[in-house]
Amino acid sequence: MQVGFLLTCIWIGVEFTLWVHQLQSGSEPTLTRPPGVEGFLPISALISLKYWLLTGVFNRIHPSALVLLLIILTTGVLLKKGFCSWVCPVGLLSEYLAKFHALIFKKSKDLPKPFDYPLRGLKYVLLTFFLWAVLVQMDVATLERFIHSPYNKVADVKMWAFFAEPSTLTLWVLGILIALSVALPYFWCRYLCPYGAFLGVLSVFSLFKIQRNEKTCIDCGKCAKVCPARLTVDVLQRVKSDECHACLQCVDACPVKDTLYMGVTQKKAKLPRLAYAIIMVVLFLVGTSVARLASVWQNQIPNTEYIQRIQHLNDPVYQHNRGQVPEYEKDSGYGIQDSEKP
Repeated sequence: MQVGFLLTCIWIGVEFTLWVHQLQSGSEPTLTRPPGVEGFLPISALISLKYWLLTGVFNRIHPSALVLLLIILTTGVLLKKGFCSWVCPVGLLSEYLAKFHALIFKKSKDLPKPFDYPLRGLKYVLLTFFLWAVLVQMDVATLERFIHSPYNKVADVKMWAFFAEPSTLTLWVLGILIALSVALPYFWCRYLCPYGAFLGVLSVFSLFKIQRNEKTCIDCGKCAKVCPARLTVDVLQRVKSDECHACLQCVDACPVKDTLYMGVTQKKAKLPRLAYAIIMVVLFLVGTSVARLASVWQNQIPNTEYIQRIQHLNDPVYQHNRGQVPEYEKDSGYGIQDSEKP
């Protein structure tokens, strides 16, 4: 599943790159912009979510960003933080870096608890900052200004440029994060990822959790040893922790059949690995299909507008959201359309 979702992301990235190159040539592109690229716009999605809840308007600037956010949040409520270990490409990279760590060090190196616990709180600090900035600070008028701002309209292209043409600072930051992830397995996921923190909060209410049958447990401790989140699975009856991302490595390590399993309770509603994978895939397929049928998957920014904007991508107004309108577009019809207003 992880490789499948990674290949999907790569496919979307290649399609989007070719589409951007056609735009840069100044001619009408023959390719269609892949909406899935908006999955890399979580802040825009969060802003769109609040705007939708307050106004009932599902904005069409980056609609698939909101669709994907809703799907991912649904996985958190149903399947713990399964998105992190079954879908997220960064989660897959973290797993391979953790394996590289195992090759270098005979014994896994972890931070002492006095350092580990405070650092784990960093991702919640980042999450709180983003939630406060969007859900508390921004009113409807501010939300609308951001959604229809020049910056947000090309946020997908700006994100592409961030990865396609990384600055020296970006390369240094990525290099440091990779080095830290080799030295301390799952460094990004464990300490810094606000998306994972959001899912962790929701996962506390998840229907399915790892269950341990105390009667058949032989106290071998193998489950705790393989847990990437370093949870004491071997002494828990039910794993409720927000750090559990349902990778099922503990289940695989358990030598006694049906002692550890994903389920609603200890007596019923056990969820086999295959069923878990199917539910995860179906949530994405159904969610995106419904969005297509409801016409909230493709954005409504015409290619002609993208071509105009991409020629000025380095102008100050596109560096961050200032709520300004570039001089060249004041009479171009690229402002907020009546159909876009609540």
